[in-house]
Amino acid sequence: MSTDSLGEFVSAGSVDVFILVNLIAVLTWYLWATTRTRTPWRRSATWCFVAGNLVLAVVYLGPLAAWSHTFFWVHMTQHLLVMMVAAPLLVLGAPTTLWFSASGDASRRRWVVPILRSRAVRLLTNPILTWLLFAGVLLGTHFSPFYEYALENHDADFFVEQPLYLVAAFLFYFPLIGRNLQPRRPAHAARMVSLATMMFPEAIVGGVIYFASAILYPTFAVERRFGPDPKSDQQLSGALMWALVMVVDSGWLMVAAAEWFASEERRGRHLDAQFAAEQKSAGASARVDDLRQ
Repeated sequence: MSTDSLGEFVSAGSVDVFILVNLIAVLTWYLWATTRTRTPWRRSATWCFVAGNLVLAVVYLGPLAAWSHTFFWVHMTQHLLVMMVAAPLLVLGAPTTLWFSASGDASRRRWVVPILRSRAVRLLTNPILTWLLFAGVLLGTHFSPFYEYALENHDADFFVEQPLYLVAAFLFYFPLIGRNLQPRRPAHAARMVSLATMMFPEAIVGGVIYFASAILYPTFAVERRFGPDPKSDQQLSGALMWALVMVVDSGWLMVAAAEWFASEERRGRHLDAQFAAEQKSAGASARVDDLRQ
């Protein structure tokens, strides 16, 4: 891409007021809630949530949004940033834990706890269901007429496809990483397996797109003033899904592994403290027996 073409690409913008207002509203609530918690809120969680919102802003408000229906690789980049970066960052922001911590006692009893313990939340945080949902969204949207329909229909793209990717990804990562309050979390080994096996549907989508002999989506078959031709554009999109996502997924696997290690370390410290207390109690009992003798 030449300097002029790069300048034209970067200078394009597509600021949607609806998205901008919603991003600001969500971020404002989160930052306000951090000031309402009874105990200090973790800065790392705040930075993750802020970063997730910034990624969504980059995806929906800048050049990516302006060129998303011209270049396939741009459209794919949008989806990858939403599913593989923004969603897990929002999960690491622990919004449900913040909701619980920032709520008063009456609100917790009436709303927060009943909702978090509800059958619907148990279902939506079931790791098997969330895996199937995420994989189904990946495969179903890319290999059905819906993808092209969403490219041609603004409302389908704006109100169905884009939210579907974000919600499916958020629910997938929700039980696997972070410290969100939820009815039941899978074992650490199960979390690792879920994250690792998600690479298979991602690789399938990327491989099929990369090796396809024909243009899969007519919207991207038009000639462009600059950038790759339609076939090269499609191959680049497939490569992004196939290769780059593996790197990103490996990063989230390391996050899950670090959480597993930290959990085992806390458990070890607890057992050590319990053993020391028992030893101390046994020693005190022995001294009392000696005095009695």
